[in-house]
Amino acid sequence: MYPAYLEDADPAILRQPVLYADINYDVGETNGRFFAALRDHGKITATHCAACARTYVPPRLSCPECFAELHDWVDVSDTGTLVSYTIVREPGMLQPVARPYVLGLIRLDGADTALAHYLGEIDPAAVKPGMRVRAVLAEERVGNILDIRYFKPVGDSA
Repeated sequence: MYPAYLEDADPAILRQPVLYADINYDVGETNGRFFAALRDHGKITATHCAACARTYVPPRLSCPECFAELHDWVDVSDTGTLVSYTIVREPGMLQPVARPYVLGLIRLDGADTALAHYLGEIDPAAVKPGMRVRAVLAEERVGNILDIRYFKPVGDSA
């Protein structure tokens, strides 16, 4: 049902600074397992629908295709394909990267859905849909989506 390292994973509490206060909140069982696997093992995990044979990253509680509850977990690759992107030039609240930056939708190998995240180690003008990318993990992981620092080009995309 779960990979062995997820069986006894503790729930994750997301600590997110907002303006002048820290907000702590329970991310729930599904996101908690996702963030714990990322933090503790450097693994990107997904929920899988046995009925539809679809794999969801980020993980979901239920399948949007057939409405089945999702209990099966799988590891997906840290490499994938850039599906779409935007270049952000305007300031936003608490963005951890300098502008301009690229925010992309990445379909990881083994997944049927795309994950939104930053692209790094690339000139924004060189980004193109279909390019191959790989996750670069934070050295010190704390249990949130920024445990993936960004995705960088790989192979012929670099």
